[in-house]
Amino acid sequence: MSGANPRKPEERGPLRKGWTTGACATAATRAAYGALLTGSFADPVTITLPRGKTPAFVLHETELGSGSAMAAIVKDAGDDPDVTHGALIRASVRVGKSGTGVTFHAGDGVGTVTLPGLPISVGEPAINPAPRRMMAEVVAELAARHGAAGDVEITISVDDGKALAAHTMNGRLGILGGLSILGTTGIVTPYSCAAWIASIHQGVDVARAAGIGHVAGATGKTSETAVRVLYGLEEQALLEMGDFTGALLKYIRRHPVARLTVAGGFAKISKLAQGHMDLHSGRSEVDISALAGHLSELGAPAEILTQARSAHSAGALLALAGELPLGDRVAAEALGIVKETLGDANIAVDVTIFDRAGALIGRAGPHDKP
Repeated sequence: MSGANPRKPEERGPLRKGWTTGACATAATRAAYGALLTGSFADPVTITLPRGKTPAFVLHETELGSGSAMAAIVKDAGDDPDVTHGALIRASVRVGKSGTGVTFHAGDGVGTVTLPGLPISVGEPAINPAPRRMMAEVVAELAARHGAAGDVEITISVDDGKALAAHTMNGRLGILGGLSILGTTGIVTPYSCAAWIASIHQGVDVARAAGIGHVAGATGKTSETAVRVLYGLEEQALLEMGDFTGALLKYIRRHPVARLTVAGGFAKISKLAQGHMDLHSGRSEVDISALAGHLSELGAPAEILTQARSAHSAGALLALAGELPLGDRVAAEALGIVKETLGDANIAVDVTIFDRAGALIGRAGPHDKP
């Protein structure tokens, strides 16, 4: 069930859904434990997801030994640009000690939780509650069918998982050594970026658990580095929100911190200033007319305004502003949107705008001077 190349959303035709790492781990667990009980692997192996879907997974590798079995499945993320698309998810199931129930272990390529604030305790393998529950349920079902005790040790591993994890936010969340086994529904919806949004939420939880009072959500690496230097923030205070400003603000409204800084480039923060909560270029556009209006209010001469109204990008318009504080004006507008979204949450908030070199070009809200 792999081999598909994710398509871009602008390509025609319905986008194909895929399966989470948690669903793949569950299917591999079912196949391995079934073989341990019967001596043969079901291939393909079918599981029931939390919302009732029953996908079938083809086994890529199998191994049956004395008291243990392993099955491996290649993850198919459908048309989602998922870093784990094509990854080999392995489940090794071994008979456990009587009365121990189902226990989980991190194999190669699966991380271990090292910081509080996540739904899994420190020291535990980074296998989230929903996948754990799904795997425990298939073990219970098979054990009941075959008259077994259901005491098993499940080790999940991901080939090259440590390298893949370098492209995720796991390190910042304190998940070290590999990937997380994720998935609430078992289904990957193309371009929903649910895993990214979940990481934003987890980042807030980790920061709160660590007692960090000032966090910063940045749209990209340049603004993240710049805001970290500006305020001397620690690693766990940085929230890589990317384009998902709305996801960060709505979550932090329900789980407040003392202080929030929103940081980004001029174009992204311009879109936020215009009320957009999703800053992706395919889902929101910069309002050049509105930016030209700001220049007019700041006293730009007529010839500059004429050029600004026909500017091809936010960056081109910013270049026309010269010494006029357009960055501060946009930051102030964005701050108003942020405060409105946060509602009555007791959070001190400021907005910072940085250029491509990381220089501060706009700022609004209460802040400490660097």
